[in-house]
Amino acid sequence: MSPSSVDPSPASAGGATDSASSPVIPGLPDDVAELCLLHLPFPHRPLARSVSSSWNRTLKTLKSLKSLYHPFLFVLSSRQNRSRLHFHAFDPLSATWLLLPPPPTPFAGASPVYPSAPSAVALREKGEIFLFGGMGSETGEVFRDVASYSVSTNSWSVRTPMGAKRSFFAAGAVGGRVVAAGGGEATDSTAVERYEPDTGRWAPAAGMRCGMARYDAAVIGTKMFVTEGWTWPFTFSPRGEVYDAERDVWEEMSIGLREGWTGVSAVVGRTLFVVSEYGEGRVKVYDPASDSWASVAGSGVPSEVRKPYAVSGAEEGRIYIVGKGLNVGVGTVVEEDGKGWSVHWELVKGPKSLEDLAPCSSQVLYA
Repeated sequence: MSPSSVDPSPASAGGATDSASSPVIPGLPDDVAELCLLHLPFPHRPLARSVSSSWNRTLKTLKSLKSLYHPFLFVLSSRQNRSRLHFHAFDPLSATWLLLPPPPTPFAGASPVYPSAPSAVALREKGEIFLFGGMGSETGEVFRDVASYSVSTNSWSVRTPMGAKRSFFAAGAVGGRVVAAGGGEATDSTAVERYEPDTGRWAPAAGMRCGMARYDAAVIGTKMFVTEGWTWPFTFSPRGEVYDAERDVWEEMSIGLREGWTGVSAVVGRTLFVVSEYGEGRVKVYDPASDSWASVAGSGVPSEVRKPYAVSGAEEGRIYIVGKGLNVGVGTVVEEDGKGWSVHWELVKGPKSLEDLAPCSSQVLYA
């Protein structure tokens, strides 16, 4: 399937008049018809719901059956020297890309150059991606705007703005809430706030111990890990902090974790991996019991996946790395008793039409 435009507007089945007893697809048993609808690409499901009340009812039911869904990779990208952000979804099963509605203003003109691009966070249990903060590419203006994309409607919605303008900040989905940490003005560089999706409100949270520009961040369970990374001339050990959402407190990151965090992170299950941005793009894994890192056996990232990287982890033991041209490296990580972790890479080349795009973020959602 080639990338194609889809209607971002949520569909309504309010005009359907057929009875609740109508077959889902005439001539097919309902269980077979349901499987057919399940295999509709998710961007087309809102429109399909308007076909009939039976389709609307069936697709609503299928929406609740999360076990039937599979991961999609949602990627924000841009073309060189252009400020517009593009939004696509990659289907690993069919190795195809889907064109999705672009984010609304002001993000349509947000700088795609990391790390001043807006932060993106996936709330997987809700099937939503939140996009917020960042800096305008033309004006240098820092944003506090927030927008969210919903898989179920294939559309963007404007949400309540943050309390502070933020760029160069850490963000994550922790305990069902969206957390934005640091990145404010000089007097606000340690400020943290949390967004509650059910109420649509931002509220202050415990402040960071020290203000720092984010290099990378990762969420494991109810904790968010933030590191500023190593900087030239590597004289000082990088700083890092850990936010405990259950206790609403920040703690210093352990020495081994912060000193060995030398790449872009991916969380698979509850295991933290990093992919080096230098050399062959080798992978290593963190062991919290020993506060140390170990090399992951196997080759580095496929050479066709060129920097800048956008990295994501999925529950199924996969690491997804998107590079220039939206080439995707799909790494399958496996832990063997007594042998440690290993990774096997597969390369999926992006289509010709996307060869001039470079990613600025990627998130995994199930659809």
